[in-house]
Amino acid sequence: MIQCIFVGIGGFIGAVCRYLMGFLPLGADTAFPVKTLMINLIGAFLIGIIAAYALKTDTGNSNLVLMLKVGVCGGFTTFSTFAFEISDLIKAGQTGMAVAYGLGSIVAGVLLVIFAQWLVYSIIR
Repeated sequence: MIQCIFVGIGGFIGAVCRYLMGFLPLGADTAFPVKTLMINLIGAFLIGIIAAYALKTDTGNSNLVLMLKVGVCGGFTTFSTFAFEISDLIKAGQTGMAVAYGLGSIVAGVLLVIFAQWLVYSIIR
């Protein structure tokens, strides 16, 4: 049960951070969902760092790792908004942008996770 509390605390932190990112004055003049892309890519980078650091250092605090990975990163990133924005782009006749956004987000997200893990493994020996 304590794990649920840690996930809930992390989820609160992640969700509030995601909400606050919505106030950044980015992409207001474009149909491209810049903020969601940034949020998901930052989250991919962070989860890569957290997972690699936890594995490399054996922190011994699985609740903290759970809070950060599932709670913070899960509450911060958003697949539902990502899917909704792709749907909106398609409905608006911007299929090319929708495909570029979808594929670009997935490829860049995976690459950022790999890069973050490589970074941690390179720093911590």
